[in-house]
Amino acid sequence: MPQKETVLKVVHDESIPRIWLWFTDILGQLKGVEIPPSELEKALEEGMGFDGSSIEGFARIEESDLMAIPDPSSFSVYRDPATGRPRSAQIFCDLFEPDGSPYKGDPRRVLRNNLKKLDEKGYCFHVGPEMEYFYLQSPHDPVGFDQTGYFDASMINRGTDLRRRTVTALQGMGVHCEYSHHEVAASQHEIDVHHGDALRMADTVMTIRYLVKEIATEAGAYATFMPKPFYGKNGSGMHVHQSIFEGKQNLFFDENDPYHLSTFAQHYVAGILRHIREITAVLNQWVNSYKRLVLGYEAPAYVSWGQKNRSALVRVPRYRPGKHNASRVEVRSPDPVCNPYLAFSVMLAAGLKGVENQYPLPDPIEMDLFRMSDSERNAFGVKTLPGNLHEAIQVAQESELLRQTLGEHVFSKFIENKKIEWDQYRTQVTDYELRTYLPIL
Repeated sequence: MPQKETVLKVVHDESIPRIWLWFTDILGQLKGVEIPPSELEKALEEGMGFDGSSIEGFARIEESDLMAIPDPSSFSVYRDPATGRPRSAQIFCDLFEPDGSPYKGDPRRVLRNNLKKLDEKGYCFHVGPEMEYFYLQSPHDPVGFDQTGYFDASMINRGTDLRRRTVTALQGMGVHCEYSHHEVAASQHEIDVHHGDALRMADTVMTIRYLVKEIATEAGAYATFMPKPFYGKNGSGMHVHQSIFEGKQNLFFDENDPYHLSTFAQHYVAGILRHIREITAVLNQWVNSYKRLVLGYEAPAYVSWGQKNRSALVRVPRYRPGKHNASRVEVRSPDPVCNPYLAFSVMLAAGLKGVENQYPLPDPIEMDLFRMSDSERNAFGVKTLPGNLHEAIQVAQESELLRQTLGEHVFSKFIENKKIEWDQYRTQVTDYELRTYLPIL
């Protein structure tokens, strides 16, 4: 991992013109301050002060001073995809009070705290996100660049070129991209990242969101991770592959189980399934998120698990002989605009609660849940995810698991933010209402 001296040497030797100090607000929006190389050493030693109300999301109150302390191990260099020349460097920061105590409202600190509990048991939480998004002409002209479909490689278009440039830039920053491809909907793309430590992967999610948009904007285009930008088309999700290691041993693998899931992993999945409704407000935090979680578009609406079932909320990818460390579970409900630090925290907490209490894993469902009737789903005991943000908030605010995982400060601020968003949304008069009701009422 890079240390302070290494960071300073790279910035000097490569003549990097500017450095971004990054952190996120409660809602997972990237925040940052740009500094010249001459200020880097001071920032690494003392941090940079800023107005703490900027990370409160919608629920901003009085100004308060905070310090952003760069984490040298997160240092990376953004190089021009065409020339390879360094354009900037980025370092993620941890947030502190002026007296040096950790700031309780720092989402990155929330994940650190939850990973520390796991580390005390000798375990490591690995995640691998799949990021879906759309390329458009502009945010005001929501027209894509192609009419191709899933895994289509028959046409090289503007979106494909932008995705390739982005992957090149990410690899130059040390991000291990396993796959990238066209997704199901027109002008929809996906970038998959090799699994790794959850904190680094949360940083990586933020980096991907930044670079995808940055490179598109520089090319005169627009990229959006909005969960459901178009009616009648697939939305964009962030499937999160998860496993827990003890040293080099994957605790999720058992060669004798039909699904190659260990007892530990079975309890973990049971924990996800039991607590998914109460953590959904974190995994799907925007009003628009719930337009994606509907029938017929490959996004899960029902709480179930399986292996071949693409309508299941939790999927267990098939085991490949000799790939013990690749055994994992895939949670398919999160979307790519959640706060990854909070999302990884709550999924881990839900899974570990299942391990701790030895929740029994229900039988898998390999049938298409979307084609079942309500009575058939009820016979299997299948529950539904919250149908909108309001319902998700109602469930979340009663969750002791969520309160403990996020900490009182982040929990209360997050709920307050989501209530503000719902109130803003529910009082709007939409184009749909005007088209439908104005002519007849």
